[in-house]
Order: sequence, then C-alpha cells, then structure tokens
Amino acid sequence: MEGGDIYTASNILRSKSSSLWRNRTGREAFSNEREEDDEEALKWAALEKLPTYNRLRKGLLTTSRGVANEIDITELGFQDRQKLLDRLVKVAEEDNEKFLLKLRQRIDRVGIDIPTIEVRFEHLNVEAEARVGSRALPTFMNFAINLVESALNFLHILPSEKKQVTILKNVSGIIKPRRMTLLLGPPSSGKTTLLLALAGKLDQSLKVSGRVTYNGHEMNEFVPERTAAYISQYDCHIGEMTVRETLTFSARCQGVGSRYDLLSELCRREKEAKIKPDVDIDVYMKATTTGGQEASLVTDYVLKILGLDICADTLVGNNMLRGISGGQKKRVTTGEMLVGPANALFMDEISTGLDSSTTFQIVNYLKQYVHIFDGTAFISLLQPAPETYELFDDIVLISDGEIVYQGPREHVLDFFEYVGFKCPERKAIADFLQEVTSKKDQEQYWARKDQPYRFITVTEFVEAFQSFHVGRRLGDELATPFDKSLNHPAALTTHKYGISKKELLKANFSRELLLMKRNSFVYIFKLCQLTLIAIIVMTMFLRTKMHRESVYDGVIYSGALFFSVLMLMFNGMAEIPMIIAKLPVYYKQRGHLFYPAWAYAIPSWILKIPVSLLEVSDWILLTYYVIGYDPNASRFFKQYLVLFLANQMGSGLFRALAAMGRNMIVANTFGSFALLVVLVLGGFILSRKQIKKWWIWGYWISPMMYAQSAIVNNEFLGNSWHKFVSNSNKTLGVQVLELRGFFTENYWYWIGVGGLIFYTLFFNVTYAVALTYLDRE
Repeated sequence: MEGGDIYTASNILRSKSSSLWRNRTGREAFSNEREEDDEEALKWAALEKLPTYNRLRKGLLTTSRGVANEIDITELGFQDRQKLLDRLVKVAEEDNEKFLLKLRQRIDRVGIDIPTIEVRFEHLNVEAEARVGSRALPTFMNFAINLVESALNFLHILPSEKKQVTILKNVSGIIKPRRMTLLLGPPSSGKTTLLLALAGKLDQSLKVSGRVTYNGHEMNEFVPERTAAYISQYDCHIGEMTVRETLTFSARCQGVGSRYDLLSELCRREKEAKIKPDVDIDVYMKATTTGGQEASLVTDYVLKILGLDICADTLVGNNMLRGISGGQKKRVTTGEMLVGPANALFMDEISTGLDSSTTFQIVNYLKQYVHIFDGTAFISLLQPAPETYELFDDIVLISDGEIVYQGPREHVLDFFEYVGFKCPERKAIADFLQEVTSKKDQEQYWARKDQPYRFITVTEFVEAFQSFHVGRRLGDELATPFDKSLNHPAALTTHKYGISKKELLKANFSRELLLMKRNSFVYIFKLCQLTLIAIIVMTMFLRTKMHRESVYDGVIYSGALFFSVLMLMFNGMAEIPMIIAKLPVYYKQRGHLFYPAWAYAIPSWILKIPVSLLEVSDWILLTYYVIGYDPNASRFFKQYLVLFLANQMGSGLFRALAAMGRNMIVANTFGSFALLVVLVLGGFILSRKQIKKWWIWGYWISPMMYAQSAIVNNEFLGNSWHKFVSNSNKTLGVQVLELRGFFTENYWYWIGVGGLIFYTLFFNVTYAVALTYLDRE
C-alpha cells in the first residue's frame, strides 16, 4: 500500500510518554492472566517482525481447544467472529462494560489520547416561512397560484404572503464530551430542529443565524455529516434486506474513520515497550479497522448489544413484506449509525416503539461508550422511565424554541424550586420537567403557598436560569472560546466519504445485485409476460399469412416491427415503482454521505443490462423467424441490437422520470405523458410527412423515431424486399419506406443506433443528476 494512502499515526495521534502499569506481583496489569506457552510466544514474535501494514492484518485467534493460530483478519469467517464475540461479550448486559474497559485500558497504557468533540451553539435562531389556512393545502389550484406568486415575489412585484415561524429563539449551550446529555421538551418545542442544527442537517429553506462549532471549528472547516451521526426518529430501510445486511452495508460505506491510524500508533508503541496485548482484544481491534469488508465484526457487536442478534437474518420488511417488529426496526435505525466511526451522536426519539426495559439497556450501552471512550451524546427521549432518566449526566430542557435549563441533572430540581415549583414525590422527574412549562399543567407544581400563583412564561424561566448558579457558570464557559490547540487532529473528519470511490461503487453493486435476487419474481414475471405477448404476436403475424407482394404487405410488417419496439421499450416501466420505493432510503443515506449519487445510479443501470439481453433474446427468438423477417443472419443480429438499445433507452427514461417525479402519482403521470408524446411523434402513428411544421422538432427529438427508423431500415432494405413491382424502378422495400415517411439510405440504421445510444446515456445521466440535486418532496 502506498504511504500516501494511509496516514501515519504520528501525524494524527498526539503522543504521550510511554509507561507500563504493573500490578503487585510485577506482572503487566493488562496482559493475559494465563502464562504464555512457548509456541504462542513464538507466533507473536513472528507477527511483530512483519511490516506495519501486514502486522495490522494478522492476528492470533484462539480456537476452542485453547490453541492460538495465526489468521488473516480479512478472512475472518462468520463462525470465528461469533466465537470471538462470545468470548469477549458473552452476555451483553453483564460483559459489555468490561469489554469496553479492556479496549480503553489497552489504549491508555501506552499513553494515546482519544479524540473528543465539544459542540457549542451560540445565539442560534431558526425561522421558517409557511403558508397558513387553506393556502397550505396541496391542491392543484394552490400549486398554480404559488408558482405565479413565487415568480412575482422573486421580481419584487408582489410581497410574500408566507408567515414567519420561529422554531428556535436565541438558544446557546454546550454539549460536552464524556457526558450523557438528555434533551427534554413537550411536542413542537424544537427538539428535532436543534438536533438537526447541531448535526449540520438543517433544511436549506430555513433561515438560520448564530453559530455552531465543534472544538472551536466552524461547520465549514470539516464535514459535520461524517463527524457526527444524526439518528432520526423515523425508520426508513429497504424491506428486502435483512437486519445484518442493512447494518453491514452501513458499516461498509461509513468506513473505519481514524481507527486504523489509532491502531497503527498503538501497535508501534506496544512493540517499542515490548507489551503483548490480549490476543482476542487484538484481533477485535484489527478487525474493526479493516474497512470496505462485506462482513464486519463491528456489525456483529452492535447486533449483540442492541439485542438484534435473534433477528439478524430476518428481512426488515415493509408495508407489503412481513419483517421484524416495530421496536426491532427502531433499533436497526439506531444501529445503522452506531456501526460507523462518528464520535458525536445526535439521537432523536430513539425510544419510540420500545419498551422501557429495552430503552434502558440501549441508553446504558451508550452511557458505557460515552464514559469509557470519551464520546459525545445528545439524546432526545419522550417521557423516559425514571431509571433511564438517572443514566444521564446533563439535562437540556427546551420549550417553545427556548432553552429553559441546561446543566447537571442533579441541579435541575433545585432550579425549579428556585423559581417556585416543586416536583411532587413519586412523580417522574422527566414528566415534571415537560409539564412545568405548560400553561395547563404548571399550576399544580406551584410550591410558594404564601404567594398567589401566576403563570410563568418560558421567557421568564430563561431569564431566571441566567441568574441561577448553573446558568451563570454556563455563561462564563460560553464567554471563554474553545482553545483550538486542544483539538485532537483526528476528532473532526475532513474527508467527504468514508472509503474510496471504487469501494463505494463495489458496495452499491453488491447491494443492487442482492436486491435484484430478492426481487427476482418481478423479473421472472416480466419475462413470462413478455413471452406470452410474443406468442400472441407471432400467431397474429404468422409467416404463412405474411406476404411480400405489395406495399400494403410492407405496412403490416412495419406494424409488427413497431409493436416489437413498443413492447421492449415500455417493458422498463416497472422501474418506476421499484426506484420510488427505495428513494427515501437513498435520500437518508445521501444525507449521511454514505456514497455519491453516481455510485448509486451506475449499478442500477449496469446490472439491468443482462436482464435486457435476456428479455430481447426471449422476444426475438420467438418472433423473428416465425413472423418471417429477413432470414439473413446479419439482419437478425442488427434487429437484436436495435431492440436491446430500445429496451435500455426505455429503462433509462423511466428511471429518470422516477428520480425527477419522486412520487408514484407524479412519476406515473410523467410516464403516461412521455408514452403519448413518444408514440405520436415517433414516426409510425403519424408519418414524418403528416406532422405539422411547427411540431417537426418533436419528431427529431423523439427517441422512438430513431428506434423505428433503424429497425424498418434494417428490414426493408434486406434481400427479402429487394424486388420490383408496379412497374417502378424502386424496390418494394424502398416503396414501403417512402410511403411511411422513413429514410431509405442504409446509413440511417447506424444513425438510429447512435441516437438510441445517445438517449440511453442521456437518460441515465439525467437519472444521476436528479439523484444528486433533487431533495425529497
């Protein structure tokens, strides 16, 4: 591997002085408890002599008999991964914290710093423009009026009738590393908007002011989508993939981040200090730093701690396909981002659909990770159970777009008592916090009986918090800028994608091929449908009834050719629903920078080529000689080429329409319109001579025209039609072409082929461009 392909850890990880921690007996505190036998020591010594790149891909895996064998990490099988995980984390509830401590202790004993992220937001305001009343309804009349109004607004002729809605109002705060932060607030208080703003995922149509920084760096100085992971409250997955496949694909696209560099520096320091790590921990860490793998040990670990191992090989499912339960799907949404290398987690309502016990376990695992590996977690929960609430270190309470309280959990009740409200005994604190700012619930918590109650507004709570000792301390911290020199070089990600573009393309090829296998019924059904229609066509245009005696006979042949082009061209219309069904998942993964649009678009085109070849082969083998087209072999293959390109062009057209429409109704409307335009202006229903002059441009840009011109040119200039009739000096084939307004020169076949190739490329490029620039509706 080129030295430039891998960052040297010395440039990425800040060094500390190496030191060995020893226990009372003088043995290294973090080495294996059992004595090493000579054979294992020799194997380890052999590994230590390998070059760094090779050493990080080799490890000693303990077998069931207790013998350590040298293995290639990239060839770690499923059974080996499961056995390794069982030794490290046999029972997730009991062993996960011990396992994470072992990983951290291995890093600490050689003095390596772990990257941390502190997120600050100062004077953050978010506003939106929205129409109200009947004007907000998605009717055709409103669409037309809005279109005209937008144009007049742009020209400053008419003022906008949209209302300004404030979502976040001058909020400031700090999300600290090594602390679990809980975001509470009633519905519509701005929780999701705050999380999206901190994760760098706000909609471009919103008006935003203020600043958000990571370790003192502005959002444009790094890639926030990959530095932080935003976990949505909505579950959006491809139903035909299993739980394991969903998480594995996510892990493969996100890459390993700075894990490889950390491990490289770790192994270098251990080698210098002559420290031998636990062989199982060593194999685990090396396996988690190998990016681009189709099977990931990180995936297996996340499946285990989230309790998804019992349904790992079950389809996720959707509205039409039975799959996992809603609670399991919610955990898949969480796990999809946990398998990545992001150091900051922004999690929005991850408990929806989960029972309190499962929520507690997930939050507890997150707490272990955050505390042991210095992570940053900002988690929104709706009415968490008391035991889950106690797992958090800090509380952020937001109401009506303003932050009422932010600080340690231990002081939150003190603040409200300071204002005059007290949480009753046996009342869940989280419920109290969400109700105390509400006008309809606030009075019951009034504690100053010697004073008459009056409603305390959110703004008054905010002002009171600024004078509270926690608020004053927070203000002092915000007034002191973050020292950028404390920023770990590996904390903020500056690369747009997690792995190379070649690996991203391979990952998308693998997934698309998998989905084609899962949807094989669709392709088999399309092939059977095509076969049935081909049988009907070849019996209608049976060779014994197809003569070549007059121009009228040629018109019948041209009709058969037109129907062949039509069937194979519009057989690709099934692309529309299949693509639209996957678009929500695509938009989510594009937002997380899993892959670029072209890496998603190319496999869906290239992998459909064999399907096109099979469909065209089925059609032409059944119809060509039975109908009685020109028997010359070259004419056979030239017709095959035209029908194949027509099929590819049609599939590209409908892919582009699906990506631009983004909605089944809109895309089908576009598809029907395209069908009518292409048919009418294709040169068969109306010949070139019959099309009015002001519409002739439509004829020249119609892809159907190029397909029709090429296929009739190939047939009617063949030997079968090379006869002279009606005392004419022109062959019968030429007379048929002239009658229908087709071109009689041989080179028009290749012009038609060239036109189809151009439109195939054009529509697929349009598909990729639409995926790149258009957002979900």
